[in-house]
Amino acid sequence: MLQSGFWGQFKQAHGWDAHPFSVTLAGETAPAAETAAPGGTFGMLVLTRRFFRFLSLAYVPFGPALDPGEGRGELLSGLARALRSHLPRAALFLRFDLPWGRTGESPLAPVRPRVTKAASDMQPPDTVIVDITPPLDQVLASMKSKTRYNVRLSGKKGVIVSEGGPEDLDRWYALYQETSSRDRIAIHSRAYYQGLFKASESYPGVKPTVKLLLARHGEELLAGNIVAFWKNRAAYLYGASSGEKRNLMPTYALQWEAIRMAREAGCTSYDLYGVPPQPDPDHPMFGLYQFKTGFSDRVIERWGTWDVPFRPLLYSLYRAAEAVRMLYYRKIKKLSRKTRPRR
Repeated sequence: MLQSGFWGQFKQAHGWDAHPFSVTLAGETAPAAETAAPGGTFGMLVLTRRFFRFLSLAYVPFGPALDPGEGRGELLSGLARALRSHLPRAALFLRFDLPWGRTGESPLAPVRPRVTKAASDMQPPDTVIVDITPPLDQVLASMKSKTRYNVRLSGKKGVIVSEGGPEDLDRWYALYQETSSRDRIAIHSRAYYQGLFKASESYPGVKPTVKLLLARHGEELLAGNIVAFWKNRAAYLYGASSGEKRNLMPTYALQWEAIRMAREAGCTSYDLYGVPPQPDPDHPMFGLYQFKTGFSDRVIERWGTWDVPFRPLLYSLYRAAEAVRMLYYRKIKKLSRKTRPRR
């Protein structure tokens, strides 16, 4: 979905410029890929954004779709060379968020321009995929026993999941702000999520179905998820939950209803979209790892984010600043919130 025309138009409404390209690998037969045509031709969306007034970055979200298997570094470097003249002159680098599984050859290679690992990943490199091709009772049976128990418990305790409308977005966003404060995560403005729903309705081409699922107990809103249904895949994009009545397991009810709806819509997989790389009890998101892997033990590891610098000196300065920024948000700011006295 992040390599679609729909995503390009949506991001253009939120500060990015979209550049769609058709890429052909000349002189060879490329490996098969879902979005590739015979002969190694595939589409690729590049997003650009200006910063500091006179500089810009170029970004390929979850692309290129075609994984060569071998010569990964050469492919990324070659794409950067071919695209350079078609991108803003002020672009410091071309950034790829690779959708390729973390197996085989690394994208790092002695090529020019060089390919280097980014200071941080833009999209979650690791995720959990639920196979929803079997009957629902088999899908449930494949989950961990605690997850099955919590899914059933939420129903017994009277948690009801329903699809929300535009009038529910304010309440959901207030809950999302509460989640952001509690779990120390960064979120977009309300307009961003509202724009996602509007784009899913107005885009004239192939587009996802985006749903807001809400879990209530009586009249009380306990949790809500935004889920996208794209072709034969569904993905959990954003989730908000209250600190109240967590013992009713509303988040389990939401995921189960999303799985049920995805299967009914003809999807074959459900993407829980992002987990920590390892089941480390000391990781701040270990609880999230346990929650998501309870639905499936299929953890997909990807290569993450890689850069091809166009202006090496300025890129080095940008990379250093980005590393400091990530340290601040992931370590210092979270620690300060954790140790700040509560009133």
